[in-house]
Amino acid sequence: MKIKVCGMKYEDNIREVAALQPDFLGFIFHEKSLRNFENTIPKLPDSIKKVGVFVDEKIEFICGLMEKHQLDVIQLHGHESPEICKLLKSTKALVIKVFSIKNEFDFSVLTPYEEVCDYFLFDTKGKLPGGNGYTFNWEVLKDYPSTKPFFLSGGIGLDQILNIKDFQMSPASKYCYAIDVNSKFEIEPGLKNIKELKELKNSVTSSDF
Repeated sequence: MKIKVCGMKYEDNIREVAALQPDFLGFIFHEKSLRNFENTIPKLPDSIKKVGVFVDEKIEFICGLMEKHQLDVIQLHGHESPEICKLLKSTKALVIKVFSIKNEFDFSVLTPYEEVCDYFLFDTKGKLPGGNGYTFNWEVLKDYPSTKPFFLSGGIGLDQILNIKDFQMSPASKYCYAIDVNSKFEIEPGLKNIKELKELKNSVTSSDF
């Protein structure tokens, strides 16, 4: 299972997290977020994909930051249309479209996005576009009708390790590509706890997981 660590903010902390070799590092470009990234991304290993997270931004803004930071992946966390996704998919970047879930979800809303996104991401529906800090009912995903690989997000912490393991053994996880972690591994917004992330990485990559 691949790991995405999102909401990176501080250069030294970014380097420390990168040393753990996650598969993706996420940088949020949204002024209302406490984790809004306004710095320069340090040089990262080629194995780590840089993800830019945007919420209902203009194409020009997204493409400008994609070029500035050499982003590999664009994550769309707002109400972006399939047309916007298609335009961004025509660039060199991969596209992740986010959908929020609580106790139920109408999977038919995915259909227009099937051909214009590389991945879906499911997180917890709450007051904020991400960063709500608690999990949704993963059982909802047993009805997932697509073969599109998806990221599992929303309040995932070390206390969910056994739940993740159980989920991985269920039919609902068939197309689960990665887990996405953020707030549950923070000392403060944007500053990640290296010790806890290392424990997550060791748990998820162990042979008995």
